[in-house]
Amino acid sequence: MRRRRGPGRAIPLHKSLLVRLMFTSVLIAACSVAGTAWLAVQTTASALREEQGQVLSEDTDTLRRLSGYAATHADWDGVADELHALAARTGRRIALTTADRRPVADSAAGNAPLPPRAAATIDPLHTDTYTEPGAQLTGIDPRAVGPYRLTAEERERVRDLAVIRRTCAAKHGVATRITQTPSGRSVLIGADGSTTPQIPDQCADGKLNAPVPTEKQAMAKLIGLANDCLGRGRSDRSVLVAVDFGRQLFDAHAFVKASQDPSAAGERKARDCVDSARRKQLDPYVAPTAELFLGSADTAQPPFDMSAANKAKIVAVAALVLALTVAVTVVVGLRLVRPLRALTRAAQQMPERQPRVPVGTRDETGILAAAFNDLTERRERIEAQRKAMVSDIAHELRTPLTNIRGWLEVARDGIVEPDPALLASLHDEAVVLQRVIDDLQDLAAADAGTLRLHREPVRADELLEQVAAAHRVAAEAAGVRMGTTVGADTWVDADPVRMRQALGNLVSNAIRHTPAGGALALTARPDGDEVVFEVADTGSGIAPEDLPHVFDRFWRAEKSRSRRTGGSGLGLAIVRQLVTAHGGTVTAESEPGAGSAFRLRLPSRAAPPRPAADGG
Repeated sequence: MRRRRGPGRAIPLHKSLLVRLMFTSVLIAACSVAGTAWLAVQTTASALREEQGQVLSEDTDTLRRLSGYAATHADWDGVADELHALAARTGRRIALTTADRRPVADSAAGNAPLPPRAAATIDPLHTDTYTEPGAQLTGIDPRAVGPYRLTAEERERVRDLAVIRRTCAAKHGVATRITQTPSGRSVLIGADGSTTPQIPDQCADGKLNAPVPTEKQAMAKLIGLANDCLGRGRSDRSVLVAVDFGRQLFDAHAFVKASQDPSAAGERKARDCVDSARRKQLDPYVAPTAELFLGSADTAQPPFDMSAANKAKIVAVAALVLALTVAVTVVVGLRLVRPLRALTRAAQQMPERQPRVPVGTRDETGILAAAFNDLTERRERIEAQRKAMVSDIAHELRTPLTNIRGWLEVARDGIVEPDPALLASLHDEAVVLQRVIDDLQDLAAADAGTLRLHREPVRADELLEQVAAAHRVAAEAAGVRMGTTVGADTWVDADPVRMRQALGNLVSNAIRHTPAGGALALTARPDGDEVVFEVADTGSGIAPEDLPHVFDRFWRAEKSRSRRTGGSGLGLAIVRQLVTAHGGTVTAESEPGAGSAFRLRLPSRAAPPRPAADGG
C-alpha cells in the first residue's frame, strides 16, 4: 500500500486512519469468529449438561411429590389430577403401575407402551424422599403419619404452647421460630435451623413435647405391636418406646430399649420390632407400592461431536467473514478518510482565506464538515467584530482626547484665556473619556467572569424610585414626562448598584431618543417566578432590521449621531451583561415612530422576614 501524502507532512503508514481501521476490523472479526466457534461448542455442551441436570431435577421432584401423595393417602384413586399437573409442568410422560404392571394412572392418552424399566419405586414405608430433597433414603417417609395426625383442636392447643415457649425463650435471649411437622404438631426451630434449640431451663416446662391424646393412643398401639413382635405372645418380654415429639420429624428409633434383654443383640431386636410395628401400624394409611415410569428417561442424549466436516465449515465461514470484513473496511475507510482529509487541508489554509468544506453526506462526517463551516463563519464574524471594535474604541477615545489637546494647545499659546467656561468644557470632555473607559472596564470584567455582584433583597419599587430620582432632572430638561408603576410587595435578589446602573442606562437612552413632550414609563410586575422591569418610551423607535443589533457593542441606530447625542454605543451592551450576570434576560420591542420598550426579567424572591418588634 502506497503512503498518501497530505497537504502537510506525510502520515506514517502505521498511523494512517484507514490502516488502523482495517486492522481493528480484522482483529475484531477474527476474535468474533474464534469466540463464536468456542462459544458454540461450550454452549452446546453446557446446554446438554444443563438439560440432563434439569431432567434429573424434575424427575426427583416428581418422585418426591408422588411419594408425598402416597404417604398421605390410603389409595391412588385421586392421583390422576396430580399426575397430569406434573406432566404438564415437566413436559414428560408420567405413568404409575402396580408391581405386576397393572396401570394405576397415566398422563399419556391411549395405550402407549411403557418404557422398558421403571424409573423408581414409590413406597413411603421403605423410602424417604422428604428428609433430604433430591435423595432417596432408607426408612419411613416422615409424611406418613397415619394415626399420629393431630385433630384441629389439638393442633391449636399445641401451637399455643409453642407460642408461649417461644416468647419465654425470646425473653432469655434465645431466638426461635415455630414450624409444623407433617402430623400437625408445632415445634420450635433454632435461628440457625437446628431442630434441637437450646431452650432455657425456665422455659422447659415439658408441656410442649408431651403427647396429646391422639399420639398417646397411637403410641399405645405401636407398643402393643412391638411387644407382639418381640415377645411373640410371651408376657415376660416387653419393649419401651419413647418419642421426643418436640423434634421436627417423628423418630422412634433413638429411644428404644429392651426391658428384659439389655444386651446389644436384644436392643437391635427391639429396634427392628419397633420398625416393623411402625410399618404395620401405618400400612392402612398409605397407598400401595407403585412403579413410576417417566417418558423417555432411558433414552441417552446424543453426544456432541466436532467432526472434520464441521471443522471445515467453521474454517470456511471464518475465512469468508475475514474477507468480507477487509473489503467492507477498505470501502468504508476510504469514504470516511476522504472528507477528513478535506477538513485537514481546509484547516491548514491561511486564516485570511477562510476556506469552506463541501458537505456531501448527512452522517457524522457531514455534521463535522457543517460544524467546521459554521466555525469558519463565526470566526469571520468575530474577526470583523474585533476590527470594528478596535476602530470604534479608537474613535471613541480619539475624539475627546483631540478636543482636550486642542483646547490645551490654544490655551498654552495664549489664544484663549483659561477661564471657567474653558475649564468646564475640558472637564466635560474628560468625563466623556472616563465614561467610555469605565464602560469598557465593565464589559471586560463581565467577559472575564470577574464582575462581582453583592446580592441582597431589593424592593422593586424602591429600585425604580431611585433610578427615576437620579434621571428626573435630565428628563425635565428634555421635556419628557416620567412615571413609575410597581406591583405590590415585589422583591428581587440582586446587586442594587448594578441594577441601578442597568436601569439607568435604559432610562438615559430613552430620554435621549424621546422628543420633547413625550413620556417615559418605568414599571415592575411579577410574572410567575420572575419580576419584569420595563422601560417604555414614546420616542422615535427602532427600525426592524436594526432591532437584533441594539445590544451589540458600539452600535448606534443612526450612524450620524455623535457620542453626545447617541452615547458611546456601550450602554445596552452593559445592560445585557449585567442582567445575564444576575441570571436574567433582556429583550427589546419597538415600533418606528411609536416608541420602544426594553424588558428585564430577573428571578423573583420572597419578601425577607420582618425584624421582630422590640418588646421592651
